[in-house]
Amino acid sequence: MKLAVIGVNHKTAPVSLRERLSFGLDMPEAIQALSGLTRGCTIVSTCNRSELYVGIEDESLGDDEQVDGVISPKLRAIGEWLAQFKGVSFDDIAPYLYAYEDSRALNHWLRVAAGLDSMILGEPQILGQIRQAVATSREHGGVSSEFGWLTQQVFAAARTVRRDTKVGAQAVTLGFATAKLATQIFDDPRELTFLLVAAGEMNRLVAHNVAALGIKRIIICNRSAERAQALSDELVKMADQAARPLQVDIVPLAELSMVLPEADIVSSCSGSMQALIDADMVKKALKQRRHQPMLLVDLAVPRDIEPAVGQLDDIYLYSVDDLQHVIAGNLAERKQAAVEAELLVGQLVLDIEARMQTQRARAYIRDYRQMAQRRSQQLLDAAMARIDQGEDAKVVLAEFAHGMSQTLMHSPSRLIRQAAKVYDADTLDAISQELIHSHRKPI
Repeated sequence: MKLAVIGVNHKTAPVSLRERLSFGLDMPEAIQALSGLTRGCTIVSTCNRSELYVGIEDESLGDDEQVDGVISPKLRAIGEWLAQFKGVSFDDIAPYLYAYEDSRALNHWLRVAAGLDSMILGEPQILGQIRQAVATSREHGGVSSEFGWLTQQVFAAARTVRRDTKVGAQAVTLGFATAKLATQIFDDPRELTFLLVAAGEMNRLVAHNVAALGIKRIIICNRSAERAQALSDELVKMADQAARPLQVDIVPLAELSMVLPEADIVSSCSGSMQALIDADMVKKALKQRRHQPMLLVDLAVPRDIEPAVGQLDDIYLYSVDDLQHVIAGNLAERKQAAVEAELLVGQLVLDIEARMQTQRARAYIRDYRQMAQRRSQQLLDAAMARIDQGEDAKVVLAEFAHGMSQTLMHSPSRLIRQAAKVYDADTLDAISQELIHSHRKPI
């Protein structure tokens, strides 16, 4: 089996096409269908990419097979399946597709898993999304043992890249920056309450990052109960998929002052023309909290939180400008770290391929030994039958020994002839000498 990938992402295809190729509730059906064409598969579908990672037969192209551009016939068939499953023309999506096999496919998957191919360099969510994709594929019969082994190698290598480089060490999005601040200010984010003031897109992204810390409770304070409920459903679904508990409460914006004392972290982005949180409101909240610290993030322009709030003890107030300055410096650091990460990815790909070769060799050795055992048993059964029929045992044993030697010599002889055609003289000598010396050992 060899790894291959075909798909589109934010670099190759517009969002209108990515939407048409995205997977949702149809994922189980897609995995079951795709697994029938492959030796293992995983579908990674996010807002920025739709990719099919598949195991295909490790065979060289025959003389009657032609390569269509960079896509082999086997991989083109996978692309055509994708187009048919999504009800689009393959010719329409072909210009936007990329397709890689072998080392390039493995290198691509590892870069994606490590966040090096993301719209936001080094973002951490993609590794979790790939893990979930593999888990879903396994649940619906898409992960063979060989393909599953390869996915574990990719996960381990991605963790190594993120651990041994600084490509993901600094926050480069407002949501990620907010989550990072929470981990720096509070000892255990899982015991915190997070208050969202307004349920717009910006706060939605912040909520995704902060909720991923394992926050136990989220309060959504919004004018529209319907929009707040939609965000609540989304966050609860995320928590369920990650198997972590989460309580989400929805309150009207008019009750903001009542729930503020319950919040350890506040993210506000309402679009209001007047401040929603003033210094007096925060003073009262601190008093009820017995001056336990609060992290307040104001993403709104004009501001939702009075600047004077930042002068209060036990308050950590960050405006959108504060976070942007942090992000700009961190992004530069990530770009520098990405160079080191790319080099590490190349080395890890070589390491994984070496382990794959070892796995492949074990399988070949197992098959060869089973063949030898079957053949020896056949020869032994035939010899015993002849002896039982009264034939001379010495003659039968001599013929049995001859048959066994022929069996033992056939495959190595073919190997030496093949090595003479393919390898250099030193390699041929090494193979030949090893085979010869292996039979000089005393019995």
